[in-house]
Formats: sequence, structure tokens, C-alpha cells
Amino acid sequence: MLMRKQILLIGLLFLCLSTWAEEVHYLTSAQFRKKICDYRNVKDWTYKGTRPCVIDFYTTWCGPCKLLAPIMDELSCIYDEEVDFYKVDIDQERELANVFGIHSIPQVLYVPVEGQPILVPGFYPRENIITTIDEFLLKKKK
Repeated sequence: MLMRKQILLIGLLFLCLSTWAEEVHYLTSAQFRKKICDYRNVKDWTYKGTRPCVIDFYTTWCGPCKLLAPIMDELSCIYDEEVDFYKVDIDQERELANVFGIHSIPQVLYVPVEGQPILVPGFYPRENIITTIDEFLLKKKK
């Protein structure tokens, strides 16, 4: 049974990656303010999106960030209809890094449609990320 699930997952991943070349979208500070939250003009967190999102704060030279990237690519395909996935290069977007107090990477911001986001520092296994998406963003019970 486990082998069957793995084969189905690999097939889904292949289909996903061959159909959508890139589902993780890169954000600049201006795009973040337009699509996610205008932190310059609002005092309290107000999410502008209609679906929950996951934002990966990374740099191109970070080893753990490079390990996280293919996981995020895969999950963006799996959750294509439910969750938006973004990346922010903190070397290029220092303003965003400062707004969120990011001094080490990777860090992942999980943003629900309603309520406060959570910022999770460090690299976590795929299964932990899935659990956070399912339980925190999508409110699925196990």
C-alpha cells in the first residue's frame, strides 16, 4: 500500500511539474505590499489575498534554502487550487527582511486568509510543512 501511494505521488509530481513550469512566484517588496499586506500604510496585519499563502524567505547562497526549494515547488503543485506559494530573496528585498526581522534563513511565513500569520525559522522536513499547511492554513483535522 505504501509503495502504491509513493508511485501515485511521483506520478502526480511528474504531471504537476510537466504541466506547470513554475507555481512558486517571486515577490518584490512592492508586489508584497500589493498582493499580501501593505505594511507601510496599515498598523495591523491585513491580508489582501483570497487564498492562504506560504512565503519562503531565502537567499541564493543558502544551503538549507536550496534543500527547501524543491519541496516548495512540489507542494505548490500539490496545493495548486488551495494555497499560493511565493519566494522572497532577502538579499534583493532587504526591506521585507527588516519588516519581518529576518536575520537567518530559511524562514517560512504561513499566512491564513483570516487571522495572524506565523513565521517559522529554519529548514523543516516536507511532512512538517504539509502538516502546517493542512492544519494551520486549511484547518484540516487529522
